[in-house]
Amino acid sequence: MNMQTAIFAGGCFWCLEAVYEEVDGVQAVSSGYTDGDLPDPDYETVCTGTSGHAEAVRITFDGDVVSYRELLEIFFVIHDPTQLNRQGNDVGTQYRSAIYWTDEAQRTEAERIVAELTERRAYDRPIVTIIAPASAFYEAEAYHREYFRRHPEQAYCTYVVAPKLEKFRKTFARLRKQESN
Repeated sequence: MNMQTAIFAGGCFWCLEAVYEEVDGVQAVSSGYTDGDLPDPDYETVCTGTSGHAEAVRITFDGDVVSYRELLEIFFVIHDPTQLNRQGNDVGTQYRSAIYWTDEAQRTEAERIVAELTERRAYDRPIVTIIAPASAFYEAEAYHREYFRRHPEQAYCTYVVAPKLEKFRKTFARLRKQESN
């Protein structure tokens, strides 16, 4: 196994977690907080926007099964990287679009994909995704873990998470875990 870690922020971590849990080669997805000023933040503090943290996911994956590039491609399809400090009705710096690289190869690949998307004008507006080195990652409270799987009928899950998951399933069917098909 070629185990690696990716950290992405793209709005509510429930959305990202639900999608990446279905990707073949992904061994674990942890929702949490990163890139902030306070040690060991909690959800309520992060939601105020004063801690500086982003809601993010830490993805542990086997690079021999799914590439970092493929994880980035998914990332740029399931959220809107042109929205500054928001995703839809989720507004605040904690909902920023960001890629937190763990090594130079990830930094280079993240910069490459943003340049490619910009060059081909994949979006109507400029990409505002932050590309920054990974910093401390704090796991979210237990009630946030596997949220979509445990609460698929909850209104936010029905109207926000489920459509992103469906978009992933249609666009990246080849990357889904067998048991997810």
